[in-house]
Amino acid sequence: MANIISIRNLTKDYYIGTIVVRALDSVNLDIKKNEFVAIMGPSGSGKSTLMNIIGCLDTPTGGQYVLNNTDVSKLQDNQLAEIRNKEIGFVFQTFNLLPRYTAFENVMLPMVYAGKSKADRISRAEEVMESVGLTDRASHRPNELSGGQRQRVAVARALVNRPSIILADEPTGNLDSKTSVDIMRLLDEIHAQGNTVILVTHEEDIALHAHRIIRLRDGKVETDTVNPNPVLSGSVADGT
Repeated sequence: MANIISIRNLTKDYYIGTIVVRALDSVNLDIKKNEFVAIMGPSGSGKSTLMNIIGCLDTPTGGQYVLNNTDVSKLQDNQLAEIRNKEIGFVFQTFNLLPRYTAFENVMLPMVYAGKSKADRISRAEEVMESVGLTDRASHRPNELSGGQRQRVAVARALVNRPSIILADEPTGNLDSKTSVDIMRLLDEIHAQGNTVILVTHEEDIALHAHRIIRLRDGKVETDTVNPNPVLSGSVADGT
């Protein structure tokens, strides 16, 4: 299977006055298409910085990052935004839904930025809303939905442009344990359907859903191991 991500000697420095803080230190990493990978590490390990670079939200200080055969290391902000909208679907801990829009409108939003026609936007949004079991909540605004339902809307929005990668940053961090199981079940299904899933988490039980676990410490890859027995949650239940 071909690599969807290739990272070579990646570094990221931050400057606090005259002090240089190295958040990532010569990271080398390959992720293949349709892998389910968890990135873990303590606070200050560099996992959030790595996620931001993988998600084209930030650029490295040095090294190379190739995403789906495109070297994105040196792209300008507008080019990164285009790649981001086309290649990456984000699922955030805080959902990041627009409160004045309905669930359906939130899901359609990335397609607006992608220049899709209204008919295409409606058709695809209906499809992904059904896939996450929220057809009956399409007209509800975020404050009318439970935490689990809001995260399902966020997952539907992440899927809507058929991205190369689903990048989930602490997707269960604001959810109770039962709802967390439901969201991980949904990510398991998304992976089983052929998507590449990269999960950033500090929770061991959540990371065990992944087929590979990468641990960072002090800006370096400490371990990169195959998980021989990933947790499988079964099929998505309705509700939550």
